[in-house]
Amino acid sequence: MSKRPLDAFFTSSTSSSKKLKESTASEPRTTERNDDIDDGKAPNENAQKHPSYPFPIAQLPSRISVGLEFATPGRQARTIANQPHLDLLYYEPYIPQPTAKQYFQFLRSELPFYRVKYTMKRGPTETLISTPRFTTVFGVDITSYFSAAENQDDHEYRKLLDSKTHQPIAKDKYKCTPRPIPACLDLLRKQVEAALDDGTSYNFVLVNYYASGDDSISYHSDDERFLGTNPSIASLTLGAKRDFLMKHKSAAAGAVVEKPLKLPLASGDMIVMRGETQSNWLHSVPKRKGGEAGSGRINITLRKAVVPGGTENYYRYNVGDGGIYRWDNGKKEMLLAD
Repeated sequence: MSKRPLDAFFTSSTSSSKKLKESTASEPRTTERNDDIDDGKAPNENAQKHPSYPFPIAQLPSRISVGLEFATPGRQARTIANQPHLDLLYYEPYIPQPTAKQYFQFLRSELPFYRVKYTMKRGPTETLISTPRFTTVFGVDITSYFSAAENQDDHEYRKLLDSKTHQPIAKDKYKCTPRPIPACLDLLRKQVEAALDDGTSYNFVLVNYYASGDDSISYHSDDERFLGTNPSIASLTLGAKRDFLMKHKSAAAGAVVEKPLKLPLASGDMIVMRGETQSNWLHSVPKRKGGEAGSGRINITLRKAVVPGGTENYYRYNVGDGGIYRWDNGKKEMLLAD
C-alpha cells in the first residue's frame, strides 16, 4: 500500500483556543528574576509545601507562568480525518519557544522523579519490570479532593476530603498517598481545560522524563476502566523531538491495515486523544538513536480518574516504592536524592 504524507491525515479543526480566565490569578506567584533560568531554580521561599511531597516544589518564575497563561497556540489544532475510531487534536505548537524550553528546564530540575520497578505475574511466572523512563504523578480521583489553602503559605495544611461528605477521608481508603497537583503543573491543567472549551476536566497530571533515546514506552492504550468511557487524554511534549506512533488495534490482531501513523512531536507540541481513540488505537514512543533524543524529553499527560482504583494504579506505577531522583545540573543527569 502506498505511503501517504502526514498532512493527508489532517483537516483543520473548527475549535479555537482561549486564554486562561482570570480565575488563575489567585494562584501563588513568584517574583521575576533577572538571572538565567538554565538550572530551572526558583527562590526557595516561594516553594510549595505539602506532607505528601518528598521536598518542596518551586513555584513557576513569572516569565513561564505568563507564557503559559497568555501564549496563543502557533496554529489551530488539526484533527485526523479518514481514520476509523480516531478523534485526535494536534497542536504544532501549543506552547511556543522560549516558554517551552524554560518550562522543560524548570520541571526537570524541580520535580521528584522515580525509576519504578514492579512485578508482573502471568500464570505461575513472575517478571520484574524496570520502567524504561523516569516518572512522577500528582492528583486524586473524583471521589476525593484536596481542600483549598487559606493562603499561599498554607499548602502543607491542605487536607484530603471525601467528595460527598466533605469530611476527611477514611484512613484505609487508599493504600497509596495521593498528593495535590503542584501549582507549576496545575496552571497548565487549567489552561488546557480552558483552551479545549468543551467541558473537559482533568484531575491527574502524569509526567514522564525520557533521559535519552534508550528510554521509551511500548505500544499501549489508556483504556482502563477507572478512566470511564471515551476518556480524553492531553499529552504535551517538552524538550527533544521524539516520534509518537499510533496504530489501530486491528493491526495487533493481524488485520491488513496501513502503516502506523507517525507524529514527530517537537517541544511545545500537544495532542489530545478523545472519543473512541483509546478503545481502538495503541500508541508508543519507541527508542531512538542519535539526533536530539539524547538531550532529554518531558511528556506531561492530563487524565481524569473516576474511581479510587485509578488513584491506586497511578501511584503504584509512577511512584512505587523506589528511590527519589532529582536532576543534577552540574552532572547533567538524574541522581538519587539523599
